[in-house]
Amino acid sequence: MSEIILMSDPKVTSTPVRECGEPLADVRRAAALLVDDRLRDPAHAFVYLREGVVNRLLEAQTLLPDGLRLLFVEGYRPLSLQRAYFEEYAEELTKLHPEWPAERIHAAASRYVSPPDIAPHSAGAAVDLTLADTDGRELDLGTAMNASPEESAGACYTGADSITAEAREHRRILGTALSAAGLVNYPTEWWHWSYGDRYWALATGAEHAPYGPRELPGGSAAPKDGQPTVS
Repeated sequence: MSEIILMSDPKVTSTPVRECGEPLADVRRAAALLVDDRLRDPAHAFVYLREGVVNRLLEAQTLLPDGLRLLFVEGYRPLSLQRAYFEEYAEELTKLHPEWPAERIHAAASRYVSPPDIAPHSAGAAVDLTLADTDGRELDLGTAMNASPEESAGACYTGADSITAEAREHRRILGTALSAAGLVNYPTEWWHWSYGDRYWALATGAEHAPYGPRELPGGSAAPKDGQPTVS
């Protein structure tokens, strides 16, 4: 597995943002995309993405083999919620590794939850998604979506070799279509793909990121119950 650049890396955090002002769009208006509601929030913020990201998902959908569809799980996430998730996971790591200094905790936490100030989800630039068949049945991609590195023994990493050949092929299919549409993967999470954020800019060599953190018109979503979502 090649070296992984984490979200907390200075190369990412120092990438400039020049906000383009592109609006957030409701992915439910794109009938070609299947939308899973497992992470539904009271304000339905999770179904929003920048228009440019939605268009690229639609393009990626057309590049999938017959019988397969993208299954959208989460897009936009308010900054307040992102901050709560990051702090919760950092606290969990601190309990597991009390000997680690704060800097190491911060870096390790960014494998699974982006630091709030650079989080692609809070810019409407990132999507968590997987593959399904035409009947909407989710395919096996090796781990449950949002499985942490600890609970999956590292199998959540996109290039993990501890998964079945079938799951590896499904990851390849997903990645081939999304990459061709211009999105980039965060390699600690096979389900996390983005366009237009700082991580994307670094990965593609762009001079700046066109999408920065923003609030959803009408207010932020309330926190969701259950396990925290990631990246």
